[in-house]
Amino acid sequence: MSFYEMAERVDSKESFLDFVQALAADAAAADEEPEITADGKLNLSPGGWENGSIAAFLGAMSTWSSANSGITGEPMVSEQASWRAFAEILHSGKFYE
Repeated sequence: MSFYEMAERVDSKESFLDFVQALAADAAAADEEPEITADGKLNLSPGGWENGSIAAFLGAMSTWSSANSGITGEPMVSEQASWRAFAEILHSGKFYE
């Protein structure tokens, strides 16, 4: 199951914490990936992690959270706080540039 699918299923504190634990495990696995790919290229986004530092991760979360969808024009995060919204915000720190 992808992190997008996992985030969609977050509906409680418990499922949010499960999501955070899975995201942390994914980040740890990415840290173990080699710096050079099998074809000799620099591995710029191990495990799909575009933001390898805390500053970049938090910056991506902030930028994504304040953006509107390019498809619907609606805010990426609703004004109504939810466990799912928190999960989606954390997930955005992985991929958003």
